Amino acid sequence: MIYNSAAEWRGAERKRVLLFGMSGLGKTHVSNMLRASGEWFHYSVDYRIGTRYMGEHIVDNFKAEAMRTPFLRELLMTDSIYIASNITFNNLAPLSTYLGKPGNPEKGGLPFDEYMRRQEQHRQAEIAALLDTPHFIERAQRIYGYAHFVCDSGGSICEVVNPDDPQDPVLTTLSQNLLMVWIEGSDAHTEELIRRFDRAPKPMYYQPAFLHDAWAEYLDSHKLTEDRVDPDAFVRWTYARALAHRQPRYAAMADNWGVRVCAEEVARVHTPQDFEALIARALEAKG
Repeated sequence: MIYNSAAEWRGAERKRVLLFGMSGLGKTHVSNMLRASGEWFHYSVDYRIGTRYMGEHIVDNFKAEAMRTPFLRELLMTDSIYIASNITFNNLAPLSTYLGKPGNPEKGGLPFDEYMRRQEQHRQAEIAALLDTPHFIERAQRIYGYAHFVCDSGGSICEVVNPDDPQDPVLTTLSQNLLMVWIEGSDAHTEELIRRFDRAPKPMYYQPAFLHDAWAEYLDSHKLTEDRVDPDAFVRWTYARALAHRQPRYAAMADNWGVRVCAEEVARVHTPQDFEALIARALEAKG
């Protein structure tokens, strides 16, 4: 770790952290607060994925949908309209919409093979965006004069790394440049995340083996063919399993590569000073 004690962290002229954990536990909230202080640069991995690495895929998908409508098709073919993605740090819907959900096309579902193709695009994009972090650390200081840096990672970071491999290229690069901080949720948080997801199921990235197993089990247990699967029903069914799948991977990342903080503590962070004190306590607990 780049800070091996609370004293090192408190005395560091340049504080650099990467926040990881399930979506909805406070990563972006804390990152926005730190950025608003004027002293921290906020690097959003999901934003980088959706703009630099998957922006063209997203816009091409918009155009393909527009081409199905004769009125819009004519305007597109004559360059009379412009279609773009309005992705922001706080609105990543264009990215998740492109990822999609597998199942019945009449309910907005994708063929499973196409769904997996887009998942692979996301895997490659996420790895690339994570490996871009050192470049943005240097850029934030050189161009904008920021000493402090927070990387707001996506919930799927644990799916694209091997936390038990001491030579993992992504985790090695990240740990050499930032302190890895897991925001750990409680059982109550998990239940709330599941309830929230049930109300508004959204596409997510998962490891291929996990998805293939989940898809086969869902088709078999529900006695369905691919084109009869309700896309929302499938991703709801998958989500709780995904949380259970990710939890030990997050824990291994924290144990082998960084520190952990509780989501309840994160919810009480309102200033950069609160955050710095929280990280100091996590380093003390790590010993």
